[in-house]
Amino acid sequence: MDTLRPIAQQFAKTITHISPMGNGLINDTFLVTAASSRFVLQRINSKVFPEPRQIMDNLMVLNQHVKQKQNTAVKLQIPELLKTIDQQNFYQDEFGDYWRALGYIEKTESLETIGNLNQAAQAGYALGHFHQLLSDLKPSLLHDTLPGFHITPDYFARYEKIVAELPPQGASENQYCSQFIEKFQPKVGVLETAKQQGLLLLRVIHGDPKLNNFLFDLHGEKIISIIDLDTVKPGLIHYDIGDCLRSCCHNVVSNEFDLDSCAALLTAYLSETRLFFSAEDYEYLYAAIYLIPFELGLRFYTDYLEGNSYFKVTYPKQNLQRAEEQFRLCESILGQETGIRSLIEAASKPR
Repeated sequence: MDTLRPIAQQFAKTITHISPMGNGLINDTFLVTAASSRFVLQRINSKVFPEPRQIMDNLMVLNQHVKQKQNTAVKLQIPELLKTIDQQNFYQDEFGDYWRALGYIEKTESLETIGNLNQAAQAGYALGHFHQLLSDLKPSLLHDTLPGFHITPDYFARYEKIVAELPPQGASENQYCSQFIEKFQPKVGVLETAKQQGLLLLRVIHGDPKLNNFLFDLHGEKIISIIDLDTVKPGLIHYDIGDCLRSCCHNVVSNEFDLDSCAALLTAYLSETRLFFSAEDYEYLYAAIYLIPFELGLRFYTDYLEGNSYFKVTYPKQNLQRAEEQFRLCESILGQETGIRSLIEAASKPR
C-alpha cells in the first residue's frame, strides 16, 4: 500500500491507513483514512472506460442535480466527489492512470445476497427513487461513457464474430452455453427494437444497480446510498430494473429466480416511478427481466472465449462458470413467465 500513499496524498495531506475495499470486477478501490476523515480512492479502469474525464464530468452533473433537490425529499445519499488539494476533480499519475476520491458513507455496509423481503423492497425503493430523482435530468447532458453498453444485439454480434474465428473444438467447448445462446437469439433485440420504434425512451440510468452497489445501514434494514456511479449515462431504465432484479432475486444455491423477492422489489420500485412510467414501460418489464441475465451471461461467455480480458478472474474458467449461472437464471425466468407477468400487473396498479 506504500505505493498508493503519494496518490492518496493528492486528496489529503495526512494519510494514516490504506486498505483494499470491495470486490468490484472493474475498478481498483481502496479505503483511505486521513487525519480527519475517511474517503474512497479509486483507479478508473481505462481499458473499460476509455474516456475517464467523461466519467468525472457525469459525476459532477449528477452531484449538482441532486444538490439542487436537497430541500425536497431526497431519500438517498449520493457519494460526494472530492477534489484534489489543487482543486482538480481527479489525479492522473505518471503512468497515465486516472484516480478519483469519493466521500465515504459511514456506518453502512453492502450485501451480497438478499436476506429477507424487506431488503428486496429496499432495493426497489432505492432504485426507483434514484430514477425518480433523475427523471427530470436531460439525458443529453451526460456523456455516454460506455458506448454499446447494454446493447444486447451488439454483444451478440461480437460473440458470433469470436466464435467464427475459433477452431471448431473451441467454439463448442461448452455445449450448454452455446446451445442456450442459439435458442435465445430471437429475443436478443427486444428492448433495442422498442427503443428504435419510439416505444421506450432514453432516460438517465445507473447502469450497474446490482445488490452490492446499495449501501444498507448496519442493521441491514434500510438503504442509505447507491454507489458505483461510473456507468451513469443515457439509456433505458429497463436495463437498470432488469439488472437489479437479476441480482436481488437470484437464488445462488438453486440458480432459480425467486418470485417473492421479485414481488417485493417490483412493488416498491413502481411506487416510486409510476408518476413517469408509460404503458409501454410496463409492457416491456418482463422482457427486461429475462434479457439482462442473458446479456450478462453472453458477456461472461464471450470474455471467456477471448481469454478473460474484460472481467477480473481468479481462475481460468471463472467466466465460463459465471456465464452458466446467468443462463440458468434466465432459463428459470423464462419458465416462470406467467407468474412474473402477474406480479408486474399487480405491482403496476395504484395503491
